[in-house]
Amino acid sequence: MPDLKKISDEADMIVCGFAYKKQSDGVHIFNLNNERGAAVISADGSLIETNMDDIEFSIAQKHYLENAKYMEA
Repeated sequence: MPDLKKISDEADMIVCGFAYKKQSDGVHIFNLNNERGAAVISADGSLIETNMDDIEFSIAQKHYLENAKYMEA
């Protein structure tokens, strides 16, 4: 089971239950509501890898694209 407190504490941004963290290989997204949904996207929001279903990923991607400008550099 993932450590939700650690994930949320280390996140660069949290929007509607999704934690976003910039990493060297892309932006990592973790769904804090279901503990299993995760994705890696590029800085422009393109999918690299995910185990989320299509709807869950599209919601996470939408939140990222709308709020990425607020992430710490």
